[in-house]
Amino acid sequence: MRYFIFILLPLLFVGCKSAEKNASKTITITSEEVKNMVSYLASDELNGRDTGTSGIEKAALFIEKELESYNVKPYFETYRDSFKVKGMNAYNVVGYIEGVDPKLKDEFVVIGAHYDHIGISKRIVDNDSIANGANDNAAGTSSVLAMAKYFAAKKNNKRSLLFVLFSAEEKGLLGSDHLAKKLKAENFNLYTMVNMEMIGVPFKDRDYIAFLTGYDVSNMAEKINEYAGAHIVGASDVAKKYNLFRQSDNYAFYKAFNLPCHTISSCDLSNYDYYHHVDDEADKLDYTHMTNLINTIIPAIEAMSNTATKEIVINE
Repeated sequence: MRYFIFILLPLLFVGCKSAEKNASKTITITSEEVKNMVSYLASDELNGRDTGTSGIEKAALFIEKELESYNVKPYFETYRDSFKVKGMNAYNVVGYIEGVDPKLKDEFVVIGAHYDHIGISKRIVDNDSIANGANDNAAGTSSVLAMAKYFAAKKNNKRSLLFVLFSAEEKGLLGSDHLAKKLKAENFNLYTMVNMEMIGVPFKDRDYIAFLTGYDVSNMAEKINEYAGAHIVGASDVAKKYNLFRQSDNYAFYKAFNLPCHTISSCDLSNYDYYHHVDDEADKLDYTHMTNLINTIIPAIEAMSNTATKEIVINE
């Protein structure tokens, strides 16, 4: 036994030093890398990323390549979670970072965004008919990829993390509905879900950076602000008026699991004129704002993945 003890002790010491090194590693997402991701996803080459098209196939391949380069593993046999939309092939792209805690790793935090858009628009502006969907939702997609890169490098999440890029959101939240029901049937141990949607432009008259849909449904907003040590998210009257809580991919998870599942956004349609418009282009977005939001949200996601108990709960 002593032989094995002497062999293991140095290995344990090396392992601890490695964990300490990862925990202290400073990782910052840059505006350049966010802009590069959005610029490709919202380029004319992808023809608006409509479900079932060659454009969304290119987007999926790009996302898979990014996840693979970060060493984020597929959650299923491959990165793709396939389903059908009116006979067309569609697929969510799902990456996975296992938690480092022997018990908490069985619990999951899901970070998501939809990567599809509406494709070719009937509204033609200056001979342009491609609805590139930069803010909606190449912006949110870039944030999920950026966070995947961060956590894959950091390797300090006690809970497991699922990074999901949803398809067919524009067809009626079909991708998230498919995946939420599938995971529920598999007894997936969800803790909470954070969805990123339309984060490409800032507010000018708010005391927060972004709003949380379904603000009063749970204490998530309070906890995000507490974890981040800043007033990041608040409530939007416009979002409440139009019930935006039900209009993005968080809602399918909320319905399936009855747990805190919300969307973070900095656009409630009051501060951007190009919703589902051909002018929703990459050059319309504010990348300093986006990067600041991502880097400010990351510590909150980090805390969610590491608290000893499930502190984010549905409000009574």
